[in-house]
Amino acid sequence: MADRAKPVLGVIADDFTGATDVASMLVRSGMRTVQVIGVPQGLVPEADAVVVALKTRTVPAAEAVQESLDALKWLKAAGARQIYFKYCSTFDSTPEGNIGPVADALLDALGSEFSIACPAFPENGRTVYRGHLFVGDTLLSDSGMRHHPLTPMNDANLMRVLQAQTKGKVGLIAFESVGPGVAATRERMAQLRTEGVRLAIADAIDNQDLRTLADACADLPLITAGSGVALGLPAAYEARGWLKLDARAADLPGVGGFGVVLSGSCSTATNAQVRHWIEAGRPALQIDVLALAAGKSLAQGAIEWATPRLVEGPVLVYATAGVEQVKAAQALLGVEQAGLLVEQCLADIAAGLAERGVRRFVVAGGETSGAVVQALDVQQLRIGGTIDPGVPWTQAVGRELLLALKSGNFGAVDFFAKALALTA
Repeated sequence: MADRAKPVLGVIADDFTGATDVASMLVRSGMRTVQVIGVPQGLVPEADAVVVALKTRTVPAAEAVQESLDALKWLKAAGARQIYFKYCSTFDSTPEGNIGPVADALLDALGSEFSIACPAFPENGRTVYRGHLFVGDTLLSDSGMRHHPLTPMNDANLMRVLQAQTKGKVGLIAFESVGPGVAATRERMAQLRTEGVRLAIADAIDNQDLRTLADACADLPLITAGSGVALGLPAAYEARGWLKLDARAADLPGVGGFGVVLSGSCSTATNAQVRHWIEAGRPALQIDVLALAAGKSLAQGAIEWATPRLVEGPVLVYATAGVEQVKAAQALLGVEQAGLLVEQCLADIAAGLAERGVRRFVVAGGETSGAVVQALDVQQLRIGGTIDPGVPWTQAVGRELLLALKSGNFGAVDFFAKALALTA
């Protein structure tokens, strides 16, 4: 393999939308980035960064660890200088994992004794101060994340959350160390290491803090973070002579064809986006989860509903619902089964609409995005420009197919229409 083909950075992301989120941060700062779906078997893409998109956020911890180690093995064989474990900016997990167990396993495999943990993403209102995670002006535990159907977050104290998951000691790199700059941050990191700290929560309240952390940590074997810290890594790598940034890294070719929005997320942000679409008078069809549970096949009906309307413009097919509706469905079906039914239905709809000429897909929800990507048999994605913070357009490598894979909590209220207008 020629040196130019070796990635500087290898990212292990715990869901599909999180993968495109971190990839978008790298691309906007000039790193050519390719996202692969699952641990690949083939050749390494020629890129500065390769992001491996897994679906490990909510699987059993042992399974998440094994898949992450498989991704690590492939990325190291590909020549990656540094590894980045990417999780959600809301740090959502459970007392059993999966953030702590995966971070522990990656540190062990890399022979490393220390890393940071920083989910901050100020552009989307996620900041960390005194080790506590805020969503806007609200503590995480008081935000809509307390109602998350799979990983409800009832504690904003990240040191406490992470300590319950990891076998090592958790410390804090407080704002007093990050604010003054790289030297002070490194000094604090060195102090924590002498105290036996294995993972350190890092405060960050703006993009400059993220750049400081990136530069301070660019020589560590492993970084664990949300997508925010990735913002500063390209410049840190260029300063070390590891790559030359590319101003056109986010360029994607134009793609024709119809556009559609598929929404499976039930987050507060996505509910608002669905309402905005409907209130604007745009065509929308809701998938009835209870009807799916009763054995009704709704995918073909949705495809037939959408097909004639696509000629006039994009349509929305959604299973998005409010908190009480979600709880009712979960009480009847169970959390896992309710989610699987929705994901499979929307994936079947995506495959059917692709056969009808849809080439631009906006997908809301991490699990839904994973199901749709698999249904469309997408193996690799080139990362393009940002639509809203954390959400880029992507192109299936070698195909005329564009996808915007949106985390449920991301995007402005007009995200759906805005995304599709950018590719019209």
